Amino acid sequence: MLRGAKVGLRARHEDDIPVLRTELYDDVVNGSRSEAGPWKPITPGSKDPRLVVDDTRDTSVQFSVVELEGGSLVGTATVWGIDTHNRCAHIGLGLLPAARGKGYGKDVVAALCHYGFVVRGFHRMQIETLADNTAMLRAAEGNGFVREGVLRSSAWVLGEYLDEVILGLLAKDWNPKAH
Repeated sequence: MLRGAKVGLRARHEDDIPVLRTELYDDVVNGSRSEAGPWKPITPGSKDPRLVVDDTRDTSVQFSVVELEGGSLVGTATVWGIDTHNRCAHIGLGLLPAARGKGYGKDVVAALCHYGFVVRGFHRMQIETLADNTAMLRAAEGNGFVREGVLRSSAWVLGEYLDEVILGLLAKDWNPKAH
């Protein structure tokens, strides 16, 4: 398990799936804001890649996020779009509603940076988020990510176009003691 100050990143367990489905992916607003495509319900037992991990894929790594104190599931984290030639990847996370506002997001980003820069040897990590997602922007910038651009009106979310912010962090600029 990768450990942060408050949370750990571990493999997805079978009993995580119903919780993630119910609390993250069945939520129309959350699903619409966090996915690249339109929200659609996930059928129980589905092999949807957001829930069921395919360990044979080299382009993404999925984690379940758990509290270090007590071990309860608080969300999901992903390293995706892994490019082994250019040594870069994207990161994302989703916290269960009860886990939001507790500083877990910044800790998850820090643990993902450790995984990317130390374990995988990446040169660059990137985050894309909606411009109004202040929690993710704070978590990213609190770990040294720099705003590199805005994609104007690039995300169709619940009947309107929203801007997306692109943030990047290079291995040479990462400070593991900053979080």
